[in-house]
Formats: sequence, structure tokens, C-alpha cells
Amino acid sequence: MRHPKPTRASVAAALAALIAAFAIAGCGTSQPPPVAKDELAAAKTFPYYTTYWVGPSFRGHPVTGADGTASYRPSFGDSIYYGDCLHGKSLLGAGGCVLPLQITTAIYALRSNSILGSQHNVLIRGVPAAVYEEGRALELYTGRLAIDIFSANYSEARAAARLLRPLNHRGSDAGPLPPPVFCPVLYGPETKAVEIAMSELPGRACQQAAGALAQQEALEEGQTPEPIS
Repeated sequence: MRHPKPTRASVAAALAALIAAFAIAGCGTSQPPPVAKDELAAAKTFPYYTTYWVGPSFRGHPVTGADGTASYRPSFGDSIYYGDCLHGKSLLGAGGCVLPLQITTAIYALRSNSILGSQHNVLIRGVPAAVYEEGRALELYTGRLAIDIFSANYSEARAAARLLRPLNHRGSDAGPLPPPVFCPVLYGPETKAVEIAMSELPGRACQQAAGALAQQEALEEGQTPEPIS
């Protein structure tokens, strides 16, 4: 499946957001207290778009932090954090402090997933998802959003994906997530289920994106572009 080319600026912005997502201060060795009620209440009234979590705890790890509007930056998204830090290999490849679970919800920005390194793409909760960082990280595409799940291993990440539910709106973890209204720029192998799902997105998003790209390339080569069907 052909996907639109990312811009250099969008790739750089995505990488900056990815690094920032792991710059979490205050990690220790003891079990932290649950998140303050007012902090969680603020996260539950986040006004800009639907954010996701897996409930007040995940496999014995309580929610210990939530961004909300106070620390929200559009390029980084809005995150909720579970448990204290574990010491192991981080996403950036160095030993360090990583959380048992972090979920970051952001408005999808057009960029190539190649910056995430080795990966493959699967269907999770009915939507396309990238599996990267040796399975410890997932990125699901739903509605206008990208939901990133960072965990200890693939099993934990998949378990969290099955429990995803809206934090600031009514909803449950039952059934599929809403399909994306955009065409994710995937990188790496895709299962047949992903290919079918991408071809059936609302508004034929991937066909429209491919047509727009073909028009752009034709114009750059001085040719008469074909109309987008």
C-alpha cells in the first residue's frame, strides 16, 4: 500500500515529542502514592480531544501522574502514568528509568514511522497499530488520534491496549476503537488485516492520500495530473 511522504519538519517534530515523552522526572525505587484527586479530576475534564487510559490501576500499578491542561503541549500530547519507574532499557536505547505503563494520546501529525526503528503493523481493537521498540511500545490510530502505549514488554502493552477506554468522556473498553479518519503513514511489514482495514477507512482516506501524492509528483515532473477519484 502506498502512503504519502512525510515532511522533514514533521519527522523532526515527532522525534522531539517521542524523546519528551520519556523525560519523566521523579522516578524512584519505592511504590509512589496514587495520583492526587485534583490532578486526576483535571485530566478527566481535558477539553481538547478524547484521551485514553486503562482505568485507575493496571496490574497492581495505580495511576501516579496525569498531564491535564496544566502541562499539555500539543506536539507532545497528553499522558497518563502508572506506577513507579523500573530500571531497564529505555526507548532511546540506554539503561534508565521507565514506567510500568505510560499512555500518551495526541492529535495525529503526518510523519513517517521510520523514526521508530524496526517495527511491524497489526490490527488491534479493529484499528491499525504499529508495534515497535521490540514490542514494548504500540501506537494505535483511531479517530483523529494516535495513542502510544509504553510498557515493559509486548504482552503488557497488548494487555493495556485491550483495556483502553476514554478518560475524559463516557466509554468502555468493549469492542473496537473508532477507525482513523486519516491514512497513517506506516513503515515496515503489514498484516493482511491491516491492508484491508487501511483500504476501508472512512472517506477512502488512503486512496485519497495516494491520489494527492500522485498529483503532487505529476506536477513536480511537469505532467498533467489525473483527477482524484
